[in-house]
Amino acid sequence: MPKNKLTLYIFLALVLGVIAGYIYNATVINAINTKMSAAEAQIKTIDQQILTIKDTTTADYKALKTQRTEQVKVRKESDSAREDKLVGFTVLSDIFLRLIKMIVAPLVFSTLVVGVAKVGDIKSVGRIGGKTLLWFLSATLVSLLLGMVLVNFFRPGETMHLPLPDSHLSTGIQKTALSLRDFIGHVFPKSFIEAMANNEILQIVVFSLFFGVATAAIGEQGYIVIKALDAVAHVILKITGYVMQLAPLAVFGAITAIIAKQGLGILSTYAIFIGEFYFSLLILWLVIVLAGFAVLQKKAFNLVSRIKDAMLIAFSTSTSEAAYPKVLLELERFGCNNKIVSFVLPLGYSFNLDGSMMYMTFASLFLAQSYGIHLSFSQQLSMLLVLMLTSKGIAGVPRASLVVIAGTISLFNIPEAGLALLIGIDPLLDMGRSATNVLGNAMATAVVSKWESELKGAPIDDDLKD
Repeated sequence: MPKNKLTLYIFLALVLGVIAGYIYNATVINAINTKMSAAEAQIKTIDQQILTIKDTTTADYKALKTQRTEQVKVRKESDSAREDKLVGFTVLSDIFLRLIKMIVAPLVFSTLVVGVAKVGDIKSVGRIGGKTLLWFLSATLVSLLLGMVLVNFFRPGETMHLPLPDSHLSTGIQKTALSLRDFIGHVFPKSFIEAMANNEILQIVVFSLFFGVATAAIGEQGYIVIKALDAVAHVILKITGYVMQLAPLAVFGAITAIIAKQGLGILSTYAIFIGEFYFSLLILWLVIVLAGFAVLQKKAFNLVSRIKDAMLIAFSTSTSEAAYPKVLLELERFGCNNKIVSFVLPLGYSFNLDGSMMYMTFASLFLAQSYGIHLSFSQQLSMLLVLMLTSKGIAGVPRASLVVIAGTISLFNIPEAGLALLIGIDPLLDMGRSATNVLGNAMATAVVSKWESELKGAPIDDDLKD
């Protein structure tokens, strides 16, 4: 499928998905959502009544507990019924995402080993790694700071006057532990096979770095390995081309399911927060492109044009991982040396998720504002640094950001129950930040290529690509 047609089909799938989702929500899902909302309202009322009863042995208390159990059952059954009604759409995106995950781990390993082996010595790897981490840390700080500044400017938590969840309720989101042991366990693999099976990108990167340096060090015998893995990488990129043909179907299924499940009513309820967050993302996009322009000049705009398909896929599926093979391909076609692309891009997927970084400070301070909790400038900076540490190695998958936020806000006495305000709209926000992650990683890779003088003078023409 030619590139311009693929873009058109993805965009059409996006529009058709919104229309189909709205119709399906109104005709099929709305009745289930109404039943769920009624059950949730009943549970909230019962919880308030339970709090007023001091003696837990009374008949009234037992009756309320029984009623609550019944309403929880109704809510759970309704949720299952809704998921069953949407399975026809979600299966389309599930197939695509599973095929992408099938590709990502072997693609990272084969391209990174070849890239590192071609770089040659440890000094060169260290030099490129140093420049890469310098960009990543700068981009992370800017993203977190921009989120902090803009949420303080807009103050959506104060202007929206949302009904707050009871602070004693649990959201069911597992918190991340701020533990050095956990971080080390997440970075260093105990088994390469396990890392590949679980798609642990950061662990695969660590093993690939060792493997690549060792391959280069053994000389002539290493050339056989490099040639074999180079061929494997090309085979996997060919498979990527086949899988990308399914992208429009995956986009249609994912968007239809999101709109059908949430309905467009949630847009009006959270219009202020969603609008301000997406406006903030646009500012971040501008900052990323301008930073790239400072190094790449006009090529920065050409790069954005080339990765628009990948950004649309990440936007529609709410995961930047889905765009990884496409971004890798486009960066090489753009003129970046494959040894730089295969080294920088996998690291970016663990250390340089700009959209997710902005969301973490934006969402955390939004919750503080909603509960009327004042955080001083120094406390906000502390939160920023905690988020910077806990977010490293975060997976580019749906809801990963919420897990990190859950572990951070508890340190600042912000009720975890407040996450209930975000769970409903998180898929809509995840779309924007996933697309931003793709833009940030592509720009970072191109900039490091330029710094290393490994960027070709002119990008490969579109007519030579297919």
